[in-house]
Amino acid sequence: MTTVNTGKLVRIAGPVVVAEGLTGARLYNVVRVGTNRLIGEVIRLEGPEAVIQVYEDSSGLQVGSPVEDTGGPLTVDLGPGLLGNIFDGVQRPLPALAAGPDGREVDPFLRRGVELPPLNPGREWDLTFVVGVGELVEPGDVLATTQETEAIEHRMMVPAERNGTVTRLGASPATAADPVAWIDGQPVPMTTTWPVRTGRPVARLLDPDVPLITGQRVVDTLFPVARGGSATIPGGFGTGKTVHEQTLAKWCDADIIVYVGCGERGNELAEVLEEFPNLTDPRTGARLMERTILIANTSNMPVAAREASIYTGITIGEYYRDQGYDVAVMADSTSRWGEALREVSSRLEEMPSEEGYPAYLPSRLAEFYERAGLVESLGRTPRRGSVTVVGAVSPPGGDFSEPVTQYSLRLAGTFWSLESDLARRRHFPAIHWTRSYTLYQLDDWFDGRVADDWADQRHWASRLLGEVEQLQQIVQLLGVDVLAPAERITFQTGRIIREDFLQQSAFDQVDAFCSLTKQYWMLRVIRYLHEQLLGCLHEDTDVDELIGLPIYDLVARMKSWSGTEAEDQAKALLEAIDAELSAA
Repeated sequence: MTTVNTGKLVRIAGPVVVAEGLTGARLYNVVRVGTNRLIGEVIRLEGPEAVIQVYEDSSGLQVGSPVEDTGGPLTVDLGPGLLGNIFDGVQRPLPALAAGPDGREVDPFLRRGVELPPLNPGREWDLTFVVGVGELVEPGDVLATTQETEAIEHRMMVPAERNGTVTRLGASPATAADPVAWIDGQPVPMTTTWPVRTGRPVARLLDPDVPLITGQRVVDTLFPVARGGSATIPGGFGTGKTVHEQTLAKWCDADIIVYVGCGERGNELAEVLEEFPNLTDPRTGARLMERTILIANTSNMPVAAREASIYTGITIGEYYRDQGYDVAVMADSTSRWGEALREVSSRLEEMPSEEGYPAYLPSRLAEFYERAGLVESLGRTPRRGSVTVVGAVSPPGGDFSEPVTQYSLRLAGTFWSLESDLARRRHFPAIHWTRSYTLYQLDDWFDGRVADDWADQRHWASRLLGEVEQLQQIVQLLGVDVLAPAERITFQTGRIIREDFLQQSAFDQVDAFCSLTKQYWMLRVIRYLHEQLLGCLHEDTDVDELIGLPIYDLVARMKSWSGTEAEDQAKALLEAIDAELSAA
């Protein structure tokens, strides 16, 4: 960017500094601070002074240090080469920052003020042109494609502000800086930039009507999230938020995964960075990283960059959405983002709101979650794409009444409540079955694509788990023997649903992912067993004998069924239930 003007520092308060002399600076302009040219952003204008938040370690800055205004907002580079990469919160490529001239790692720590292009400028891409010379194009039209990875075709589009006639096509192969085509004599580069705080335009928003399939039974069966929807996962320390988000990233049926590690502990994010490159994509058989983008901003990195990392991730997600892909953005966690807002706000001496958070916390959260959506993209041939947002929340002490959790609940369409009590009992995913919910109406899709009684099975399970929750209070006070025989059967069925259906191991090769067909037949077997047991009740029935039948062992082993053979195995188990109950 061309330097617009320069100024100097007059006040320093950690990551928040004040400069004077930046005549003409605008809100959210990117600036370079100090002799190390640290990245910063204008967050307030007060007469002749500009308040700046610095996205890097501000130690060593002095009053009088120079400040340069770049004249534009914080942007990200969008083009082929994003997939498989690891960036920090302001889209600096971390592997390239750590490597020396020979490509070997020479410095495991970020050097201040370093600026590298996010995309490899020397890599060449083979282009397949979709338009011809003399063709009239509109914003969003695809100009050319290239095979970015084995699984993903990258589509280079006409920028939102451009239209006209193609006067010339670019060369192939080409690098990131080369033009793809010329429109009315002006070049259209392969790599474009976009301001991270501005949502990318679309032709129209669509109603989310297709679920994001995750392979997690408690999610898909009880609390599904729609493609283009949003979900929040609040939970205290040790409840499995990070593992659950990583599991969703591995198994959900999104085309592109953008994983934002926002303020998480370095060891947790290190596991992601070590594990993801070695994972095999269950959809393609290639490496999972070939359709994944990681944005790493750990808790020991500058606090102000946490806010930028969230916007960087959602903007990259929107870019692939506009190409016609389904994108899942995993934000872990929005609480750390809120804490960054609170710290910067306190240094700005703003009036605090609840628990010290700034009054604009709900509007900032809304800006983030509302960028999720199922859309029809710009262009003469519209494409359907989606961005699904899954945000983890880390309430202090597991207190769901704190502001970030409460505001997230109002904004997200699906709520997965992680409970410490379930985690202590090693029940994972620790999503509570009566305190979670979904607002997305997806029963018609499941009824049409999986089984025509899917919704009926789902509602039966929800009702029964609610009944068991009430019975549990009686059992805790008086013991299970006070329950009526039918209630004993219901209580036992609730245990089966909890332990043999909802509980799922993320580390078991077979049980880590459960197909919808397998989920349906597992639940159908449990319901059939429950109804048959109720039908066997008579005045002289020994309930202890009924709930101790060997058939329960076969039901407990349903998790090990093969997904392709689930229906046949379920039908065989239904016959076994009939045979055992008739002999009982």
